[in-house]
Amino acid sequence: MKSMYIGSGDVHALLMGRNTDGHQKLLRRFVSGEKPRYNAKASPIDALRVGAILEERYFITLGENFYSQYVVTSKEMNVLKCSLDFAELKDGEVINFEELKTCNFNDFLLFEQFRNNYDGAINYIKKYYKSNYNQIQEQLYCTELQSAYLVFLAVYSYDDEENYIREIKSNEYIKFNIFRDDAVISEIKERAKIFQALKDYYETA
Repeated sequence: MKSMYIGSGDVHALLMGRNTDGHQKLLRRFVSGEKPRYNAKASPIDALRVGAILEERYFITLGENFYSQYVVTSKEMNVLKCSLDFAELKDGEVINFEELKTCNFNDFLLFEQFRNNYDGAINYIKKYYKSNYNQIQEQLYCTELQSAYLVFLAVYSYDDEENYIREIKSNEYIKFNIFRDDAVISEIKERAKIFQALKDYYETA
């Protein structure tokens, strides 16, 4: 079934308690047979809509070898797949990727204090942005890379017209190199086993 996959955006729900609403919702979606359709730019939620618009604006700042929304499926557990915001390719293989998160200006200022403090940045991200950290670990697992970039971009306005023409400057975002965390990846794989078993069962039926 088309719905039988765990995407990088599902990792937070995957790792939640099995009886939580979030995990149960993921399980229902997984067996529904209906692949969800998202159109963030049409969302009434400002943060989602603006994030989608600024994602396109940020893409302009990257090199010609980058591709947006590039999908990779794990070779080891094909139930796990990820959509990379920006993947850098060489000879058809992903050699690097960036995951973009938008945040309000006050939160961005908090990240600024870690621009030259890597250990402090990682501890801060793991504490306050754990779902983002776990998401990028699933992406590293699927791509078989050792590290990638988690990028935080400051949001100045929620006016769509302003954001559609915004020219993003290098001091308006900050990149953190996130390395592979085998402990988190092992937890993701363990929780994904039952989903893999379901997928295997129905694909061979």
